[in-house]
Amino acid sequence: MSARHTQDASAADKPAPTIIRPYGDMTGDGMVQTSFTLPIPHDKRAEGAALQLASKMGLSPALLVHAKAIGSGHTFFVVYGSVTHLVDLAQVTVIERDFPLLSAKEVNSTVKKTLHRPLVVVGACIGTDAHTVGIDAILNIKGFAGEKGLEYYSEINVVNLGAQVLVPELVEQAREHHADAVLVSQVVTQRDAHIHNTTQMSAAFREAYPAGEVPLLIVGGPRFEEGSAGALGVDRIFGKGTTPGEVASYLVHALSGPDRQTPAPKRKARKGTRQRTT
Repeated sequence: MSARHTQDASAADKPAPTIIRPYGDMTGDGMVQTSFTLPIPHDKRAEGAALQLASKMGLSPALLVHAKAIGSGHTFFVVYGSVTHLVDLAQVTVIERDFPLLSAKEVNSTVKKTLHRPLVVVGACIGTDAHTVGIDAILNIKGFAGEKGLEYYSEINVVNLGAQVLVPELVEQAREHHADAVLVSQVVTQRDAHIHNTTQMSAAFREAYPAGEVPLLIVGGPRFEEGSAGALGVDRIFGKGTTPGEVASYLVHALSGPDRQTPAPKRKARKGTRQRTT
């Protein structure tokens, strides 16, 4: 065996480190870059304030690499520097996907076998959120990331309500179409609007439906924290990068479980119905 192969084998046998530091110019140098905005006009004093903040954040030495005025009273900064903080990988908690990914054919087959009817999904952007790109990526047939949306599935009936849907209207439409699941996208997050809208929606559905008959409540958006579904009163949270196939797989996993009640609707929703556009 050559010396090179011996070195490679030895490296492969070494256990992966559990304590790590950020990497910038050299391994373990602790270099990080961060950005923020301060509510002061751009001048030398503002730059000094940015460096003071960076120092208090643990960057030492801190380098100001970018500063730009935002309007007349705010300044945006980018700072670069080294931190002494360490990351313990042994203490990192990861929420793993707890359901199998299925193909469209497998999803349709499972729905047929378990529900004996099409699965009904009602989707919307609620509150003042007018950003339909997220909900459309999951529901529309063109889909996202090379995957067809839920409208493509022969055993899923989709009702896309569009943007800026009020919570009472969402509840009414879910009841009218006998929804098995309600999908809500929240992109607008200023002042935690996504949190307020989600908790309001959850409360409204639990008030409008008898216990045990609430549809699956699913929300998605870039600012939701993993593991916060219970606190928000929903069944599942999906973050950025979620594909239609993941959502479809979760739907059949959740709705085909032994503890889930899925009574047949009195009236079927029309395939691919769009109730409202903005």
